[in-house]
Amino acid sequence: MRAWRIVLVGKVEWESVKYRDASEPVEIPKAWVLRSSREWALATLDPSVGSEHDRLTNLLARVSAPWARPILVRLRHLVLSASDTDVMRTVAAAEKLEQGCARGKPLRLLQLAGLDTKFLERNRALLSQLLDARFDGAVSDQGLEAFLDALPENDHWLLVAELQPKLLPYTQMRVRATELQTRPLPADHIIIVENERSLHQLPVLPDTIAVLGAGLDLTWMRCEWLRTKRLAYWGDIDTWGLTMLAAAREFQPHLSALLMTREVLAAHAHAVVEEDQRASELPPANLDAAAQELYKFLWASQKGRLEQEYVSPDTVKDALIRWRGSN
Repeated sequence: MRAWRIVLVGKVEWESVKYRDASEPVEIPKAWVLRSSREWALATLDPSVGSEHDRLTNLLARVSAPWARPILVRLRHLVLSASDTDVMRTVAAAEKLEQGCARGKPLRLLQLAGLDTKFLERNRALLSQLLDARFDGAVSDQGLEAFLDALPENDHWLLVAELQPKLLPYTQMRVRATELQTRPLPADHIIIVENERSLHQLPVLPDTIAVLGAGLDLTWMRCEWLRTKRLAYWGDIDTWGLTMLAAAREFQPHLSALLMTREVLAAHAHAVVEEDQRASELPPANLDAAAQELYKFLWASQKGRLEQEYVSPDTVKDALIRWRGSN
């Protein structure tokens, strides 16, 4: 009780309690009110906490963006492990960067002060979180490079498979995404498939090549040669699959979506499972009306995920033959 009476930080609230064996009410501490973060730091009696608090306070005073301040406090382990200069440059970069601003260039070529490859390596996590705060989680949904439309530093190898014999030097080939941007494939019909596991479901189709395993790495689809091809996209029926479809359609608006409908979902209800982590609640703008309605339905459903490999081979074969025959 004596120790509580000499507390100098914050405010101790007292309460009178009458005990049966006491002649008078006894004042006991009811609550310790710390009215600011500074008082909390002082209350710890830990010099390192006080030092961290003072540094964060000084940094926050220099940050004008209201969406950035909570991130710096919540991720203080990242902030405190970086230099003040790097933190302020990271915040400045997050304020200037816009979705798609890289326009297919590597991140290191962006003309922002301090934003070089070493800077990104040191501060990538903080930059991604700051951009997430500014753009409502879009960076977590898409990945930093995809969000900025930047060429990944570590190139993505895609599986390219011929659906008609002898279109390629090999039946299946690994090709870097950057090479596909500049080297056309020798077929008039190209189908983009989200997952490599679905290769065994693809039927023999004349003059057709499949590119599998791109996932979210779809920036290579901006290439000019794809505009002259008959193009289709097939992905999982879930919010992420439709998000990837929207991204692919942003680069090639003429593509056809295959097997990503409410009807296919209903026909395979036995294989529909819960989507552990859904994409953002609002459907992407590049989806047509039917796909947007499907997106809303999946987002609101307890079970809203049908993976490609669980679609029956006959259903896949019929859909691809119809698409090929209509071109």
